[in-house]
Amino acid sequence: MFSGIVEEVGVVAKISDNGMTVRASKVMADLKLGDSIAVNGACLTVVERTADRFTVELSDETLDRTAFGGLKTGVGVDLERPVTPTTRMGGHFVQGHVDGVGTVVALDGTPEAKTLRVRMPSEIARYVVEKGFIAVDGISLTGAKLRKRGFAVWIIPHTRQVTNLRTRKTSDPVNLETDLLGKYAQRQVGR
Repeated sequence: MFSGIVEEVGVVAKISDNGMTVRASKVMADLKLGDSIAVNGACLTVVERTADRFTVELSDETLDRTAFGGLKTGVGVDLERPVTPTTRMGGHFVQGHVDGVGTVVALDGTPEAKTLRVRMPSEIARYVVEKGFIAVDGISLTGAKLRKRGFAVWIIPHTRQVTNLRTRKTSDPVNLETDLLGKYAQRQVGR
């Protein structure tokens, strides 16, 4: 379980058919083999580690559900270690189970306030509500304004500076995870 508060932006060092190696510093402090780590919001397992890099495996399911298939070396990725019983919950409960891939439509506004507009797959749209939570590349965001084929969220300068949103541009794919409570509510109502 994660909070959606990104700890650092790592850099993809290597990509293989079934894995990815990421160069990082802050998250390496206590990262061990077998630990979970959120990479762009997807919960992955550390299978190798050195002083400044870790490697995760990418299953077919992960590649089918995420935007990892298009990642290239040198690209920044959002990283977060799992919450602990004493972690402050500054974001929302993010499982790291990506629901689908959205597409950046725009990231515009002033330097003080940006609006991120994302097109989302129709199969996850029913879980997104105005003023609700959504994780975009693992970033806990609120204030979703629904659009015909997507949503808009407001990005404060701090969030843009400390996440991979600082390099995002139109047409970029992003991993989306909707709020867990919305999924359970939809399941109960949809019975």
